[in-house]
Amino acid sequence: MHDAIARLPALLRREAARAGGAAFVACLALPLALLHARALAEILIACIDVLFLGHSLLTRRSSWLHSGFSRAAGLWWLWLCLCSAMSGAGLLLAVLAIRLPVLAVALGDWVLAGADVSQRRRRQAVWLAVATSAGWIALESWQQYLTGTNLFGDARWSDGALTGPFFKPRAGPAFILVFFPALLPPVMRLLAWPGWRPRAGGVALAVAAVLTMVLIGQRMPTLLMMFGLGACALLIPRLRLALCAAAGAGLALLAATPWVSPATYAKLVGETSDQLGHFAQSAYGLVFVRAITVGELRPWLGQGFDGFRRRCSLPSVMHGVRWLGVPDDQSGGLLACNIHPHNYYLEAFDNAGLPGLVLFAAMTWLAMTPLARGLRQEAAPPRLGCFLGVLVALWPIASTSAFTSMPNGGWVFLVLGLGFSLAPRMRERGKPIPVQIDMTRAGHPT
Repeated sequence: MHDAIARLPALLRREAARAGGAAFVACLALPLALLHARALAEILIACIDVLFLGHSLLTRRSSWLHSGFSRAAGLWWLWLCLCSAMSGAGLLLAVLAIRLPVLAVALGDWVLAGADVSQRRRRQAVWLAVATSAGWIALESWQQYLTGTNLFGDARWSDGALTGPFFKPRAGPAFILVFFPALLPPVMRLLAWPGWRPRAGGVALAVAAVLTMVLIGQRMPTLLMMFGLGACALLIPRLRLALCAAAGAGLALLAATPWVSPATYAKLVGETSDQLGHFAQSAYGLVFVRAITVGELRPWLGQGFDGFRRRCSLPSVMHGVRWLGVPDDQSGGLLACNIHPHNYYLEAFDNAGLPGLVLFAAMTWLAMTPLARGLRQEAAPPRLGCFLGVLVALWPIASTSAFTSMPNGGWVFLVLGLGFSLAPRMRERGKPIPVQIDMTRAGHPT
């Protein structure tokens, strides 16, 4: 009995190592699943979460519960569950919503965390899987543009958008979520090499990525890409010339789209101009107004998970918003109904009221804070890419999918978890320990 007790710590360490290896395999397979098998992606996320929670329970390791992000995510989740229970609908889906924040914490605190060689190799492998996903989307988008169909025989969408490797116009939202994590490390490394050839290669890579996004022809991803390029240029002065060249090439292509891709021009310029000129009457404007009226119905407790879809057809919410100058006769009726409000923050307001909105905003802020810490002093390329990827994904002024839907939610929290694993680890006395992906550091080659 005494010998069994003595061997227990070693047994727990061995089982924990096996669980960590299994979670890493699931993490490595997650990008491919997010691209082409959403149900599998949900299974992989569930496996990582269960292994992480089991590991934490067996090893009695609870330090991850004390981070600002974990606390904010936990409070938001508990409030969402309470609101869903009180509304009488959506409680099970609200309970399952915590799976994505747990994924990010599991990757950042366990699966990919650590400064030893094996953990650095894990981070390299996950980064490579993300970068490969970005390259696959870009390659299939160009194939579809040049040949008319992608590898699976799918043509571009009826509105002119390129679908990339998908049969629906999903290439833009997926590409923007991996754009910065995949692009910045190789670009920054090439720009740091001596000689003009590697630097020209870095600029060319950035230009090619920007041109790909423009040709895909989806408005919000293109706008978010330009926003992210501007934010990166403000943060890292030495990248400004290359990023300006890439952005300029994108704008030049946009100006040339009437000749090189008329469908892209009609989508990016024609439809955008029309919708901005008549936003309140546009499809997005009608959904925006309806999301506000649904939230105003129960401003403190919300409608519970998926509240917008369940309430948007009620006569009591089919009215305008006086403080926005939208009269009742322009509220859109049933035309304003959709499966979600197309904005994370409006979704949080509808689901859990003003307290839920505040908690959700706090969670997103505390998600980006560790990634942003010290970037101006030491712009580690992988962490910078993850920070920008999460920033554009969680930017409040944007049209989005539902927050916990696949694959968008999976991409956001996968990138966030990778960013957490790269964030400075704090010693007890508060001194940071930098953790980086060696293969993608922006230093001169040795």
